[in-house]
Amino acid sequence: MAAPAPRATRTAPSPWSRVVGAVVLLTVIISVLLTAFAWPSVRSSVHDVPIAVAGPQAAVQQLRATIDQRQPGAFDITEVADTAAAEQLIRDREVYGAIDVSSGAPQVIVASAGSTAVAQTLQSVAAGLHRQPGGSPSAARDLVPLPADDPRGAGLAAAALPLVLAGLLAALLLTRLVAGTARRITAACAFALTGGLAVAAILQFWLGSLDGAYWANSGAIALSIAATSLAVLGLESLLGYAGLGLGAVTMMLVGNPLSGTSTAPQMLPGWSGALGQLLPPGAGGQLLRSTAFFDGHGAAGPAVVLATWLVLGVGLCLAGHLRTRRGGGTEGAPAQPVAVAA
Repeated sequence: MAAPAPRATRTAPSPWSRVVGAVVLLTVIISVLLTAFAWPSVRSSVHDVPIAVAGPQAAVQQLRATIDQRQPGAFDITEVADTAAAEQLIRDREVYGAIDVSSGAPQVIVASAGSTAVAQTLQSVAAGLHRQPGGSPSAARDLVPLPADDPRGAGLAAAALPLVLAGLLAALLLTRLVAGTARRITAACAFALTGGLAVAAILQFWLGSLDGAYWANSGAIALSIAATSLAVLGLESLLGYAGLGLGAVTMMLVGNPLSGTSTAPQMLPGWSGALGQLLPPGAGGQLLRSTAFFDGHGAAGPAVVLATWLVLGVGLCLAGHLRTRRGGGTEGAPAQPVAVAA
C-alpha cells in the first residue's frame, strides 16, 4: 500500500515589520532610479559650452558682450580671426560651433554630429541676434551634419543604454558560467570584439546612424563594452556579489544618465557632465562620435579613459585571483545551484 503523500507545510506569515521594510526598500529604489535618470534631464541647461566667434576684433567684442548679456555663463567663447580658423576648431572638436561675423551679418556654423542640442541652441541664439536692429536672417550652416538616414541622431542616443547593459550582462553571465580568471578575461574581450562588430554594423549599415570607417567605429564600441565588462568582472572578483552590485550602480545609475550622449556633457547640471566623461558610458559615447563624424579628432581623451577602466578591471581580476589562491579557495568558480536534501 502506497504511503500517503506528506502534507504541504504551511509557511508562517511574515511579520509586519518585514512588510514595512520591503515597502520602504522598494520606495527608496524607485526614488533613486527616478532621481538618477530624471535629474540630469530636468536640470539640463547650457553652461560653459565651448564655441568660437570669428571676425574683426571690434565686431567680436560687441558680439561677445551681447551673448553674455542675453545668456550669461552659457558659452565659453574662443575668439578667432576668420571663418577658416573657426571651422578648424569645429572639425577638431575643440568647439561645438561658431558665430561668424567676418562678413558683417552674423552667420552661425553648427556641427549637429557633435550635438544636436547645442546646434539647436546656437540656432536660437542666431535668431535672437537677427532680431537686433540691422540684423538680417541667415540659415545656420551645418559643417558636420548627421547622416541623412538619421538626421536627429536617434540611433546613437538610443545605443548608449544597450552598450552599458551589454557590458553588465557579460560580466554577470561570465561569473555564472565560466570558471578561471584568464578564461573570463578572454571571454570578455572576445565578446567586446564581436559585440562591437555587430553593433557597429547595425548602426552603420542598417539604421544609417553612423558615418566614418566601420572598423574604427567597431573598435570604439568594442573598447566601451570591454571597459564596462572587465571593470565589473574585476569588482566581482575582488568583492563578490557586492562588487557586481557596485559595478551595476556605477555604470547604470551614474555613468549612463551622466554620459551626455543624447545632448552634451556641458549641458548637464553642475559637475555631473565632467564626472560622466570619466566613466565608460560617457567616454564611449564621445569616442564613437569622434570616429564616426570627426575623423578621430577628439578621440584621445575618451580612449585613455576607457583604456584605464579596462586595465583597472584586469588588475582587479588578477588581484582577486591572487587573494583566492592565497586563501586556498577555487579561483573564478561559477556559482553552483544549492542542492536540496531529500
